[in-house]
Amino acid sequence: MRLPPAIIGSTEEVLREVLRFTGPADGTLSRYFREHPRLGGRERGVIAEAIYGLLRNKSVYTNFAESGTGTIMRRMTLLGLADAAGVDALGGLSEEERVWLERVMQIDRSTLPAALRANLPEWLFDKLVARDGEAATLELAQAMNKPAPLDLRVNAIKADRDAVVAELAQAPILCESMPYAPLGIRVIKKPALQNLPLFKNGSIEVQDEGSQLLSQIVGAKRGEMVVDFCAGAGGKTLSLGAAMRNTGRLYAFDISDKRLAKLKPRLARSGLSNVHPVLIAHENDAKVKRLAGKIDRVLVDAPCSGLGTLRRNPDVKWRQTPQALSELNEKQISILSAAARLVKPGGRLVYATCSILDEENDAIVAQFLAARDDFTLLPMNQVLAEQKVALEMDDYLKLLPHKHQTDGFFAAVFERKK
Repeated sequence: MRLPPAIIGSTEEVLREVLRFTGPADGTLSRYFREHPRLGGRERGVIAEAIYGLLRNKSVYTNFAESGTGTIMRRMTLLGLADAAGVDALGGLSEEERVWLERVMQIDRSTLPAALRANLPEWLFDKLVARDGEAATLELAQAMNKPAPLDLRVNAIKADRDAVVAELAQAPILCESMPYAPLGIRVIKKPALQNLPLFKNGSIEVQDEGSQLLSQIVGAKRGEMVVDFCAGAGGKTLSLGAAMRNTGRLYAFDISDKRLAKLKPRLARSGLSNVHPVLIAHENDAKVKRLAGKIDRVLVDAPCSGLGTLRRNPDVKWRQTPQALSELNEKQISILSAAARLVKPGGRLVYATCSILDEENDAIVAQFLAARDDFTLLPMNQVLAEQKVALEMDDYLKLLPHKHQTDGFFAAVFERKK
């Protein structure tokens, strides 16, 4: 089925805005679709797929777009649409454009230089190659350049995983239990979740398996006092609250009232009453200091580069810079140090990021331990064994898409000496 010729112009228009990298691509797309309500569901789907394909494969497409006719932006647009829908689906092409597209789409991409195939900015590619070697970097990059599956977490206070899998199968929605997260379900295709009774009644939430495992290693128990220090929209908060079986007190701290506002409808669906969202001005807010030395477990899901989430947010790799990274490192150690004050003797502190870079992960842990002799590092293999998670790790949790089929995550667990 042919797409209307106007879709090329619409895709080019939104691509031009996305490539300015002034904000997240999903926000730019959402705004564009709101401003153009006449675009149908199929057109929106193809435009979004083309844009995300372009962001994933920007290095290759930029190289291909050096040939052909017309503006480079139109050539990039055509490449994205051809990958998303096929050359034959595109209406409004000149004969010259059609011939060029068909020729370019037949190029064997495995013959391209490694730096192009990785589709990473040069600084990031060089950094990963220096650490892991070219072959391992390519394997990681290619896994990150594939779209992520849809992962769900079953709300344990409302439902049972086997029962949810059975109910989804009747929908019919193809899904399977996850290999590591005990409450996780991976959906094979991506249905309209918001229409499902299971979603409406809070029995399921969208959450990557890696994110579920981060919540699990916190080890939150019934009746404890727990803090999710950078709660955001509350995915991990909700899983911690369920792990606590809706008992004790769970504080969800964040500096953004917009992010905390997104938590409220999710909280209402979840049936949790032990969660207390708290807006703070910064990590040293008086509301934080009031709880010093009183908390059993603290999770610090620190602000980070987000380079572990490229399967979902491919624009991040093009928006991130080495300069911004060094500023983040200062913020990460400051937040971790502030959160550590909350932990009572014998309590636990978990530092986590969705980054794959050592300077946001191992280096922050080393810096923290050098400054705080009242905390010890608990080996991750010990923590995972406690939680009965069948994962082989050393001192840290390091999840990667090509090895674990999750986003890229890091975590370290500390215990405060008694």
